[in-house]
This record gives sequence, structure tokens and C-alpha cells, in this order.
Amino acid sequence: MDKTIFGYEVAIDLINCNERIKIEEELHRYAKELCEVIDMKPFGKCQTPYFGEKSEITKGYSLLQFVETSSITGHFSEHYKSAHINIFSCKKFDMERATLFTKKFFGGKLITENCLVRYCTDNN
Repeated sequence: MDKTIFGYEVAIDLINCNERIKIEEELHRYAKELCEVIDMKPFGKCQTPYFGEKSEITKGYSLLQFVETSSITGHFSEHYKSAHINIFSCKKFDMERATLFTKKFFGGKLITENCLVRYCTDNN
């Protein structure tokens, strides 16, 4: 079977992030500005639920911004001062630029960046 490229994904993990990970308005700003940086069109409003409050380790915001070609997700730990971002799109985008913007926005130290090409099989 032949493989067809379905999309592109980057997973970014940062530690020692700034206070922006605790501010809902800043998370909305991040999603909006990231879409501009990587030329993606937001689909609907950015969602930022705050949960996990039963434990200091798990509490914090999560982020979901659908884009016309897929999504941007993020999970933020106040305890660890960390950000864990996934950007997936069927449209090719500059993963390095997305990583640099994310690192600069949250002021964190990059600990991992994984870039993937996602495939599906061609059933023809």
C-alpha cells in the first residue's frame, strides 16, 4: 500500500515558563498570535478550561483552538511551570517558527520538540 501524507505535527514541551501559563487572556492571545505566525485560520473560539484543582500537581489551564485544517492544543502545569503544546495541521506549516514563537511567548526552556509527518494509506 502507498502512503499519503495526511498532516504535520509538532509537540513542544517547555519548563520554567513565565506567568502567562496562569492567565486565561494570555492563552487566548497565544492561540491568536500563533495562528498568525504559522498562517492558520482559527475555527471557532479558543477554549481554555481550568481544571485538576484537587491536586497541586494537576491544576492548570488546557487550551483548544480548532483551525480550519485541524487544531492547536496545550496543557499547562502551574506546579511544574510547564507548557505542553501540540500543533497538528493537514496544511504544511513552519514547525521551527511555531516552536520559536511558543518558546518566546511563554519564556520557557525547551526540553523537547518532536516533529512528525502523519500518514494515511491510499486505498486506491
